[in-house]
Amino acid sequence: MSNGPATLTRRRGSIDVVDAKVAVDLATAQTYSENVFLFVPNLIGYTRIILAAVSLHYMSFHPKYCTVLYCISCLLDAFDGHAARALGQASKFGAVLDMVTDRCTTTSLLCYLTSAYPDWALGFQFLIALDFSSHYMHMNSSLVTGSKSHKQVDSDVSRLLRAYYNPTTLFLVCAGNELFYISLYLMKWVNTPLSVSFGVTGFLGAFTWPELMAWVSGPICLYKNIVNVVQLWKASKVLVGVDLAERAKAREEEMMRGKQD
Repeated sequence: MSNGPATLTRRRGSIDVVDAKVAVDLATAQTYSENVFLFVPNLIGYTRIILAAVSLHYMSFHPKYCTVLYCISCLLDAFDGHAARALGQASKFGAVLDMVTDRCTTTSLLCYLTSAYPDWALGFQFLIALDFSSHYMHMNSSLVTGSKSHKQVDSDVSRLLRAYYNPTTLFLVCAGNELFYISLYLMKWVNTPLSVSFGVTGFLGAFTWPELMAWVSGPICLYKNIVNVVQLWKASKVLVGVDLAERAKAREEEMMRGKQD
């Protein structure tokens, strides 16, 4: 019985709980010398949001501008983490900002794809729901177990997720996933086969270059969504395990009170 509650705090940080009012007051009283909102990684995050918003503006009528801006926004995702580590400016706000930006940017593109490919609308809606639910559950499971970051996953919890959240692997998989969705977007605009546009002969000449990109990046997208399923399942088990441990602790405390009475 005593082992259950111990697992609840094995990775707690030095500060378990900060009162919400105290946190708001601290954020309001920030100085320019250390303002988390103005940390370089977070400024990169704001830039990503602006680029993604402008990209969405062009999505329905200017594929070149849309694609360039969207890709730059996605590529900047690789720089905010490096900046945070190099400058010692890692923050919980930045981590959540990064994840929310990723989710909203990808979801916006998938929403467009539901209209571009109405026969596959249900599939795109499923991917949106899976992406949001898996990350939301994973973020909450990380919080209740005291992890400093949702990207810190022990191998005894999931070897797949630990390997996935390796910075290099994470960037490559996320980039490949976005490339697949971008390819689907561009397939609606580019109809010239490679045999005509680049003089490619043979089997590949029948494809357009976005179609070829989709075939290459498709397996990465599949892997990413398998990870999302595993992440959702593991996070669910972690949350249920915490529930069971807390209930066991409550019963133990109730028994102790009964003996004292």
